[in-house]
Amino acid sequence: MVIHQITPYVTPHIHHKIYAQAFDSEVIASLIGKELEFYSQAGFDMDKIQLKRNAPVSLLYEDAIRNEGAIISSSGALINFSGKKTGRSPKDKRIVYEETSKDDIWWGPVNIKMDEHTFEINRERAIDYLNTRDNVYVFDGYAGWDPKYRIKVRVICARAYHALFMNNMLIRPTDEELLDFGEPDFTIYNAGQFPANRFTKGMSSTTSVEINFKRMEMVILGTEYAGEMKKGVFSVMHYLQPVKFGQLSLHSSANVGAEKGDVTLFFGLSGTGKTTLSADPNRQLIGDDEHVWSDEGVFNIEGGCYAKCINLSAEKEPEIYNAIRFGSILENVVYDIVSRKPDYDDISITENTRCAYPIEFIPNARIPCVVQSQPKNIIMLTCDAFGVLPPVSKLSPEQASYHFLAGYTSKTPGTEDGVLEPIPTFSTCYSAPFIVLHPGRYAEMLAERMAKHDVDCWLVNTGWTSGKYGTGSRCPLKYTRRIIDGIHSGELAKAEYENFGTFNLSIPTALEGVPPELLNPRKAWTNKEGLEREIRKLAGMFQKAFALYEKDVEEKVRLAGPQF
Repeated sequence: MVIHQITPYVTPHIHHKIYAQAFDSEVIASLIGKELEFYSQAGFDMDKIQLKRNAPVSLLYEDAIRNEGAIISSSGALINFSGKKTGRSPKDKRIVYEETSKDDIWWGPVNIKMDEHTFEINRERAIDYLNTRDNVYVFDGYAGWDPKYRIKVRVICARAYHALFMNNMLIRPTDEELLDFGEPDFTIYNAGQFPANRFTKGMSSTTSVEINFKRMEMVILGTEYAGEMKKGVFSVMHYLQPVKFGQLSLHSSANVGAEKGDVTLFFGLSGTGKTTLSADPNRQLIGDDEHVWSDEGVFNIEGGCYAKCINLSAEKEPEIYNAIRFGSILENVVYDIVSRKPDYDDISITENTRCAYPIEFIPNARIPCVVQSQPKNIIMLTCDAFGVLPPVSKLSPEQASYHFLAGYTSKTPGTEDGVLEPIPTFSTCYSAPFIVLHPGRYAEMLAERMAKHDVDCWLVNTGWTSGKYGTGSRCPLKYTRRIIDGIHSGELAKAEYENFGTFNLSIPTALEGVPPELLNPRKAWTNKEGLEREIRKLAGMFQKAFALYEKDVEEKVRLAGPQF
């Protein structure tokens, strides 16, 4: 006769239901306290919903796994999914047309007008949906590491995944700061699981991402892609910093020398190497994406990083790879169902696989992410698939303004069926989808600060050399890193230069560690006639793209571009 031993403990699930979950509810509810009135006035039914404010990471893991189908990866990161939308929806972005901001906004295809009444309808629709949820998550945090210029942000959402995402991307308050947080400066109502009514005036689809600068609120409907919240905060800072504080907000990465304390800003669009090149073992990372150049120095807007995961490996990007651990979120990443190991090469869900993690997960991050000194160098990165632009050029102040407004890079052939030529991309201020004010306003502030602090500016091409895409090759990363090192060491500032015609760029004749013929496209190309054709072609594209800004800039800036 076999006597079965009775299990001497309660199973974890039952234990949680009778003890931990009830305790979680008490603790989270007690954090609301004096802010209770805020939620009642906003329209939340406090008798029906349970608010979880700044919930612990472990609790958000539990809720995401229990209620949203999330899983824990082999490295400890939470894997979750954003549903139908796996990227931003720029065509569904709206700015409310109202009297306090209408004269500052650069209205057009990036900032599409919405009337105040439609915003109120969508806001009420979002709150009505949130009132139907058993759990509503709140995260209170800061945007901007400099207390003088930071704003208080409140995120209200229905998914634990979204709450954890913003816990990572905003600056996390201390317990003392949370108790005294008070009224937020900006509030996000994220009801992304619920669609917008596409028959409402001004709606083009069931997705709506809208910002009201008078109310300082954002409403999200019809998309669960977490990146909309991140870029919503950046859009608000892109408006407030120049308009309210008189400071320059930038879509850039930034680092600082460990020994000399020299600050470098990196501008660049996706695929140019902005994140890779700003991660330097000899320098501290201030941030990888959004910054403010203030009167006192440079500070990061965010408390975390939102890195692309496609083809990620420990060999190529060890800092990012090792940051994917408990507390991080892997977004739309395919995983092995047995081992729970992420497959970063699998793009069956989307090519835009991402990871969000707190910036302190990066070993050489500067915490707090603020430097009380002015930039010494600005590096404008481009990936030129036409093989025309030199690997490095020293820009004059006028050329810096020109290329900042142009914001050029290129997409390579093969991205779409039938595309046989490189596709030029011009994204003004290197941040066209997030621009709020007229680009000339940011460019003018940049020029003023560069002149005041005697900042050197460089155009670095991480794209093709010795030929265009298909015949040439991409500039080896080791040479690009050597160029960046040469900028930081001062070698390139002291180098001899020659002129690269048509684009009138100053290019160094030599840099130790880089083949001299690589520095000048006219020496690197064997097909000289082919190079001249590509030069004329790209110069024409620049002129056509810059025509949008010509009437708003000085003649010396217009003449700083390519000339036939």
